[in-house]
Amino acid sequence: MKILHLDTNHPLLINQLNELGFSNDEDYSSSKDLIESKINDYEGIIIRSRFSLDKSFLEKARNLKFIARVGAGLENIDCDYAEKKRIKLIAAPEGNRNAVGEHTLAMLLSLFNKLNKANSEVKHGKWLREDNRGIELDGKTVGLIGYGNMGKAFAKKLMGFNVEVLCYDIKDNVGDKNAKQVSLGDLQKFSDVLSLHTPQTTETIGIINTKFINQFKKPFWFINTARGKSVVTSDLVEALKSEKILGAGLDVLEYEKSSFENMFTSELPTAFQYLIKAENVLLTPHVAGWTIESREKLAQTIVDKIKAHFC
Repeated sequence: MKILHLDTNHPLLINQLNELGFSNDEDYSSSKDLIESKINDYEGIIIRSRFSLDKSFLEKARNLKFIARVGAGLENIDCDYAEKKRIKLIAAPEGNRNAVGEHTLAMLLSLFNKLNKANSEVKHGKWLREDNRGIELDGKTVGLIGYGNMGKAFAKKLMGFNVEVLCYDIKDNVGDKNAKQVSLGDLQKFSDVLSLHTPQTTETIGIINTKFINQFKKPFWFINTARGKSVVTSDLVEALKSEKILGAGLDVLEYEKSSFENMFTSELPTAFQYLIKAENVLLTPHVAGWTIESREKLAQTIVDKIKAHFC
């Protein structure tokens, strides 16, 4: 079976696939059109986020048996059409769930204790102790929307902090010893913190908007290490200004490109200009699942799943 690799990954991915008897070609620079012209020669594709594998692309991949994405989601693939063509879709959320859980917790603790603000001030010669008085996570209620791999990993990290963890998910019976599954209404009623752990789908794009935010009974803290397009950024900014949202940790942004590799344009959106100046907003460049360890784990997960299905 011939596999085309479209993005660089941990070396173990190709090394182990070679050992299993697969033929591996690498093309990390050709245009999508050029890739389309030769994709008929391959039974497998391994990609991260270089470009979208849409219906037009998949129509040309007449011999394709699987697409593996070295990441948690499959939003850059036309999944419906791929499944119609009986192409096996493989993702690796198990590979970076621990990294996402740790990053989410780090963002929350940093916001509660004003670490970014205090660090910047001290480095500029300011010693403002009262201005940097923090709050404790102990005794708070943390609400999670989405309770799959990432949500479960974060909930596990919260154990030991004496918090109540609630989760809401479109699937039934996903709650466990680390999180109590509740209705969306109850989550909005009781949560002091909201953390988003949903994939990008037509149903989740723009779900965090003014109407949704105003349904929370209390002002709350917001963390998003999932997908940027789930949040209407201008509505988030208005909630920050009104203090309905007390602070936000954002690893992902509405303005990201589909490749997730860049975001900045010549003119920054007005809402983003507010975020980069706000002391109660913490921003990171889509790296929650991007650790030294997760790079290896993601690659190993893909190898293991290909081996399970095709060896």
